Amino acid sequence: MIKKLRANGIQNWEKKWGLIFIAPWLIGFTVFYLGPMVASFIFSFFDYNLIQPEATAFVAGENWKRAFLDDPIVIKSIAHILQYTMISLPISFCFSLLVAVLLNSRYLLGKKLFRALFYLPSMIPFVASVLIWQGIMNEQTGWFNLILQNAGFPGIRWLASTRWIYISYTLIGIWGCGNTILIFLAGLQGVPKELYEAATIDGANSWQRLKAVTIPMMTPVIFYNVLISVISLMQFFLTPMVINNGSGFPNGMTNFPMVYFYRQAFSYFNMGYGAVIAWVIFFVGMIFTLILFGTQSKWVYYAGDKK
Repeated sequence: MIKKLRANGIQNWEKKWGLIFIAPWLIGFTVFYLGPMVASFIFSFFDYNLIQPEATAFVAGENWKRAFLDDPIVIKSIAHILQYTMISLPISFCFSLLVAVLLNSRYLLGKKLFRALFYLPSMIPFVASVLIWQGIMNEQTGWFNLILQNAGFPGIRWLASTRWIYISYTLIGIWGCGNTILIFLAGLQGVPKELYEAATIDGANSWQRLKAVTIPMMTPVIFYNVLISVISLMQFFLTPMVINNGSGFPNGMTNFPMVYFYRQAFSYFNMGYGAVIAWVIFFVGMIFTLILFGTQSKWVYYAGDKK
């Protein structure tokens, strides 16, 4: 009986200290995440203008009806971000994985230097990086077009053409993919060398080792990076905002959901409708997250799996 009471006392003591240690996180999550989410959900049922808060009126589901039925820009913005994701995600992923494989090669000289150089751009403030690339891609004076013109090719309207705008944004994104490269590199270093040795003994060349050993063993890392990238792309905002002030130029192609949310909430001060758009972004991101988690059992391999 005494031992049981003592054990219960120890458990209660551990629970108390456990709550004390996670209290800062719980407070931060409640104040900076859960609280604003609840507030935005409440705002979505009101006609709430930041300039005239005294004129706030309850409109029930009118904001939601407007977003899903009456405002085609919401659907178009989601279509634009999905189109950009289908272009940007494969290119940036293949580039990051290729660079990580090269940086992990035992034949590479100066590994530490190259790793630092590839990671360095991600340390530069992103707004500064976008401004740098805006200059590089300038139609008149940008380096890209000067190189093309000196080689006898016509210049490209990198940031003003509907054909090239997503490619241009992808190049800007690749510039700052040091974190993705770093995560891939950590995953590569976790692949057992015995598997490579066994594949080499079986006569596998470099490409076959990459396809049969590296990629299957890297699928948990690939899954993580895909998940984080999809969530980040749903919130894609800074690049179009810095380059064209969120105008959607060219031809509305860069009017992404976060840009449209910002314009409604902080340019037109329509917080009620802006809150609905924020929830639409959340729902779209949640759908893709659920799809990824629902399909991971078919393509993600974990070392402890029995399959």
